[in-house]
Amino acid sequence: MTEYLTTRELAELLRIKERKVYDLVASGAVPCTRATGKLLFPRDAIDDWLAQNETHPAGPAQRIAAPRPLVIVGSHDPLLEWALRASCCGLASYFDSSLDGLSRFANREGIAAGLHLYDAASGSWNNAQVESRFARAGVVLVEWAKRSRGIIVPPEAVQDYSGLSDLVGKTMVPRQAEAGSQIVLEALLRQQQVDAAAINWSPPTRSESDAVIEVVEGRADATFGLASLAAQHRLGYVPVIDERYDILVDRREWFEPTWQSLLRFCQTAAFREHAADLAGYSIDDQFRVHFNAAD
Repeated sequence: MTEYLTTRELAELLRIKERKVYDLVASGAVPCTRATGKLLFPRDAIDDWLAQNETHPAGPAQRIAAPRPLVIVGSHDPLLEWALRASCCGLASYFDSSLDGLSRFANREGIAAGLHLYDAASGSWNNAQVESRFARAGVVLVEWAKRSRGIIVPPEAVQDYSGLSDLVGKTMVPRQAEAGSQIVLEALLRQQQVDAAAINWSPPTRSESDAVIEVVEGRADATFGLASLAAQHRLGYVPVIDERYDILVDRREWFEPTWQSLLRFCQTAAFREHAADLAGYSIDDQFRVHFNAAD
């Protein structure tokens, strides 16, 4: 099955006429996206939409959605990881990548997902992917932090880099394709017309920390990572872009004790001081709402 359905394919799936599909789009009832003037329907979002609109008879046999596990999935963030431990809020984490987090969140494998997904068409972060998949899913997208991302190199080589074009001919550590950092890097290379094939790509790593270690130990010339990691390892750093790391949260979980415990901790002096110590971080707009979808 393709990742996106056409209008005709969705009509066949729902066993309705194509005209009815256009009516659903016009009313905002069905998740969709537009590309080159054509309506496309993300298959995962359609599956979620169908599940949310199921009806079941009342009584003992009525299906009740299983509770989400007390886990935050998605992309890793050093400040968030520290806050989960320091707050003793009871939330666990499974940090792999932004796209992995979206899928796991859609499958109810966590109460929240950390994201930094760049949309090249609009130059914005996270909203496009969240709105296309969770338009009617009872979720809220809130800002966690803005972070500086750039080229991380050995300190003695920093003068050799002024931008992404200087990666040509260098050995570069990438992340897996589902990682937000790899998505934005590839988008910026295209925008700046840098030939990605002219970069010597080493095998991808599953975490930014592992990518930085490759540079520290001399197995690679550079990686594309956070200013905070460069500072932690005393490496050279060339800023490229400021990104927005958001957290997608199930609205039903917002007022539960574990999540509220984390929120309270984020108001403490200890949290603010730790955030201030991280290079390239801004939490001025922390918990600003960027998207709020009703059930």
